[in-house]
Amino acid sequence: MPEFTNVTLVKAANIYFDGKVTSRTVRFTDGSHKTLGIMLPGDYSFNTEAAEVMEVLAGSMDVRLAGSNDWHTYGTGAQFNVPANSGFDLKVTEIADYCCSYVS
Repeated sequence: MPEFTNVTLVKAANIYFDGKVTSRTVRFTDGSHKTLGIMLPGDYSFNTEAAEVMEVLAGSMDVRLAGSNDWHTYGTGAQFNVPANSGFDLKVTEIADYCCSYVS
């Protein structure tokens, strides 16, 4: 879906890793939410509470899910799932535009 309608956008940015990763929260009328963000080149580790679906809107990222030794590359249009109460490592070599959907 290229756009969201009937949503609330939280103005304050979520800022991580000294501003190298930023996002904005989008809230939907059904109570669900997503974040839309940008990652600058770098290595990052995230922990999760809720399950997540990460969609790469532009760019690419190398991903290693918690408990795995394997890295997988996801480019524009690809997505990957992160289990709840887990985490993942990222290697970003070019600016990456992303959408993170939180699964309840």
